[in-house]
Amino acid sequence: MIKNLLRSLAAALVCLWWPQLISAQDEKPVAPVGRTYALINATIVQAPGRKIEKGTVVMKDGLITAVGAGISIPPEAIIIKADSMYVYAGFIDGLSHAGVTKPKEEKQEKPKDPGNPPADRAGITPQNDVRNWLNPNDKSVEDLRNLGFTVSQVVPYGNFLPGSGAIVLLGGKSPDDMVLVNNSALYSELTGTQGLYPNTVMAVMAKWRELYKNASLNKSYSSAYASNRSGITRPVSDRILEAFYPVIDQRIPVLFKSEKVMETQRVFTLKNDLGFALTIADVKEGWPIINKIKSSNAKVFLSLDLPDEVKKEDLPAGQAGKKDDKKGANLLAGQARKDSVKTETKKPEVKKEKTPFDLEKEVLEKRKKDAIALYTSQSSSFSKAGVEFGFSALSAKTKDIQANLRRMIAAGLTEDAALTALTVAPARILGLTDRMGTIDNGKMANLVVSDKPYFNEKAKIRYVFVDGNLYKMEAKETKKSDGKVVAKGNWSYTTESPQGAGSGKIVIKEDNGNYSGTITSASTGKETELRNISLDGSSLSFSYDYSMGATVKIDVTVKIDGDTFEGTLTAGQYGSFPIKATRDPKSK
Repeated sequence: MIKNLLRSLAAALVCLWWPQLISAQDEKPVAPVGRTYALINATIVQAPGRKIEKGTVVMKDGLITAVGAGISIPPEAIIIKADSMYVYAGFIDGLSHAGVTKPKEEKQEKPKDPGNPPADRAGITPQNDVRNWLNPNDKSVEDLRNLGFTVSQVVPYGNFLPGSGAIVLLGGKSPDDMVLVNNSALYSELTGTQGLYPNTVMAVMAKWRELYKNASLNKSYSSAYASNRSGITRPVSDRILEAFYPVIDQRIPVLFKSEKVMETQRVFTLKNDLGFALTIADVKEGWPIINKIKSSNAKVFLSLDLPDEVKKEDLPAGQAGKKDDKKGANLLAGQARKDSVKTETKKPEVKKEKTPFDLEKEVLEKRKKDAIALYTSQSSSFSKAGVEFGFSALSAKTKDIQANLRRMIAAGLTEDAALTALTVAPARILGLTDRMGTIDNGKMANLVVSDKPYFNEKAKIRYVFVDGNLYKMEAKETKKSDGKVVAKGNWSYTTESPQGAGSGKIVIKEDNGNYSGTITSASTGKETELRNISLDGSSLSFSYDYSMGATVKIDVTVKIDGDTFEGTLTAGQYGSFPIKATRDPKSK
C-alpha cells in the first residue's frame, strides 16, 4: 500500500515555500574547543515553577556541574553571555522518526498465498532494531533540535510490528553516539499490509494475540529446557517470538501509535487481554475517553499535530468572533459620515434571505470549528483531569510545532503544564528523571536557550546543548520582496521520489490578491483543488488532499525565481520530496 501510495504521490507532487520561524535560522555546530561552558546572566527555568533570575549554568564534559546566582566560573570555561535570555531543560519527544532513514522499497511480487505471506511482507518484524537505520546527519534531527528538542524516542518505519524503538540524543557523530537507551519499547500499529493477511484491524488484533501467546509458550518452554535439558527436545530459536520476551517480562512496554478513539479502545482491549505494559503515543482523539485512559495506567504522549485553524473568511456570519467588532464599527461609522455629505439618497439594502444551502453550510462550518476546538483543547483537558502526558512529534510538521503549542495554551493549557509535558513528564514516563528533565547538578547538559520566553510568539532559539555539545542558531536577514514576484500562471512540474519521477500541471489564478488553483497529475489525469495558497515575497505555499484509501494532506513549499520555482513537497509521514516547475510566460 505504501509503495503504491508513494508512487502515486510522486506523480501528484507539488511544491510551495512556507516561511518558517526556525528555517529562518542557520544552525552552526560549534567546534569543540573545550567541553566546559558557562551560560551567564540568564533567566534559568530549572523546572516549571522554579526560576532563577540573572543566574549561571556551568557545564563540563556533558554534565551540569553548577546552577545558581553568583556562583564561581571555572577558568577554563567558555563563557556565553545570555543576558535577557531564557534557559530551559532540553525538550523530550515521546515518539518520532527523527534521524531514522526510511528503507528504500523494492519491487516485490505478490506472495502465492496472500493469506499466509512471509512475516516481513506482512509487516511482522519485531526483531528489527531501529539502530540499523539511525543517521545523526539526517535533516529531521536538525529540524527537531532547532525547536529545542534534545532527546527523542524513535522507531523504525513500517506498519503492524516494525521493530524496537530507542531513546536517542538529537546529536552525535554516529548512530551509537546517539543512543541513550536501546530497546526502549516494542513499537506497533494497528495497520496491516494491503492485499495480505492480516490487512484489517480485526485480523491484526487476532494475529497480535497469536504472536503474543505463542511467544509466552515458547518462553516458558525455553525456561523449562534451560533448567533441565535431559530428555527434552531443544526449543527452536525464533527471533520474532523472542522479541516479545522483554514485553512478557514487563521489562519494556508496547508502544502503540494510537491516533483515534477507536484505535485506543482496541489497544486497551489487547492490553487487558494479554497484560502487557502500554504506552500510547501520537494521540489525537483522547479526550472522549480521558477517564478510561487515566484508570488504565497507560503512559501517554499526545500529538503535537493539530488540524488547520478555520480562517475567519471561512466562517459563517456571526462566527468570526468579536476581535474585529470594534474596528468594524469604526469603519462603518466613518463610512456613514462620508455618506451623509452626499446629496444623493441611496435606497436601503434589502437583506438577502439565506437559502437552505447557506444554512446547511453554516451548520457544517460550526461543527468543523467546534471539532477543531476539541483537538486544540485536548492537552488542557488531560492536564485538568490529572493525566500525566508528554508530547509526540511523529505526525507533526516541525514548522508548526511552536505555533501549535501556543494554540494549546490559548485553548486553556497553562505554560507551566506545557513546559512539564516537554520536560519533566516525558523524563518520568521514559525513566530518565535521574538524567534529564530539569536543570540540576549532575543532570545531562541538555539545554535550550531562547531570546524570549519560549512560548512567546516572537521567541527564537539561540543555543541548544545536547550532551554538552553546543549548537548555535543565528538569525538570517529576511529578504524583502521587490514586488515583481508573480505566482499566477500555468506551471509544468516534475518531482522525484524513491519510486521514480512524476510530472504534471499546476494552474494558479489570482483575483485581487486572492489565489485559487488546481494540480493535475500527468499519470492519472486527476485534477485536485489547491488550498491555503499564499505568496509571501518569493515564497509560495499551498496544500491539497490526495486520496488513496486514506486521505493524505500534501503541503508544498517553493521559492519562485522568475518563471521557475523550486522547493519541497511533504506528504505527512511518507516523507518529503524535491519539486521543480517552469511557467508558460504567456500565462502570467
